[in-house]
Amino acid sequence: MLKDYDVAVVGGGLLGSAIAWGLGRLGKKVVVLDEGDIAKRASRANFALVWVQSKGLGMPAYTGWTMRASETWGRLAAELKDQTGLDVALQQNGGFHLTLGENEFAQRAQLVTRMHNQVGAADYRMEMLSASEVKKMLPLIGPEVSGGSFCPWDGHVNSLRTFRAFHTGLKLFGIEYFPERPVSAIARRGGEFQLSTAQGEIHAGKVVLSAGNANQSLAPMVGLSAPMGPTRGQIVVTERTMPFLPHPLTTIRQTDEGTVMIGDSKEDQLDDRTLNHAVSAVMADRAQRTFPHLARLNVVRTWSGIRVMPQDGFPIYDQSESAPGAFVTCCHSGVTLASNHAFEIARMVAAGALEPELVGAFSARRFDANHAATGSGYY
Repeated sequence: MLKDYDVAVVGGGLLGSAIAWGLGRLGKKVVVLDEGDIAKRASRANFALVWVQSKGLGMPAYTGWTMRASETWGRLAAELKDQTGLDVALQQNGGFHLTLGENEFAQRAQLVTRMHNQVGAADYRMEMLSASEVKKMLPLIGPEVSGGSFCPWDGHVNSLRTFRAFHTGLKLFGIEYFPERPVSAIARRGGEFQLSTAQGEIHAGKVVLSAGNANQSLAPMVGLSAPMGPTRGQIVVTERTMPFLPHPLTTIRQTDEGTVMIGDSKEDQLDDRTLNHAVSAVMADRAQRTFPHLARLNVVRTWSGIRVMPQDGFPIYDQSESAPGAFVTCCHSGVTLASNHAFEIARMVAAGALEPELVGAFSARRFDANHAATGSGYY
């Protein structure tokens, strides 16, 4: 199968579909090559937060990048709705990280101080609130809640509807989406990329690797690297209940459909076909200590998912020197950063180069022990 495209995007999850949608928006001829629904897709198991709070400790540039995403998410939601008619249920009126007991409160306050003191970091306006201040905004908190941090930039969306909106948009832009079409090899010849699949070769002027943890094996094919350290997370979902949570929490959110999602686990186990019920029990116990009335609700489903996770937890955006036109993109926060991927990364790929500040901050060269830190930021 021989057909020419401006850009081939490898990976049709939330990251790849956001970039492909952004390229389609710019009038590019794009093909998306995906593993299909049998893949261990993080897009099916994320927590759907648009979250900036406490992100970027140890990498100040990430605070600015995350803030940019938060600020443009409303624009993304509006464009998706205008194009597809799908409302992704964006709610962005601030979010909480609540603490139980005084020790947790003190630890959280220390983290907030460290975030504020980072040289070159964006101002999240994250602040610590006492239990009484939290109760004014979240009246149903339990007596063990000692307070917590609040950030006005935080929010959440319906992530499955967002995923559907991107894919609906891809079709409307005329972008070709090929599921069950994993890429086995990539070569650059004659000024174009040849991507090998079981169904034949795809030819494209540029290639974007957005295949999650699979980028680790794909990136070296185009002279790049993507050091990953995936983890597993579990999520518990309750039956629908009355609206009670006007602000999302780091680990608890009420969806636009009324269910309550609970998620607060990190496991080295990478088999998403099983559940660790002891982990789910701890998550559920903490949730009902935070909001006691949750104890009366039934759990309707629970699942595990494999997170896309660069080794240090921060995004990787890179371009190849040996194979010009090849890009790699990896991140854990595919929902939060979706607007940056749709607007900023797509624009840079279309132009043929990532901006120097972006590469300086997020290149995989930072994992090279011999690579000297430049201290550059991205805002």
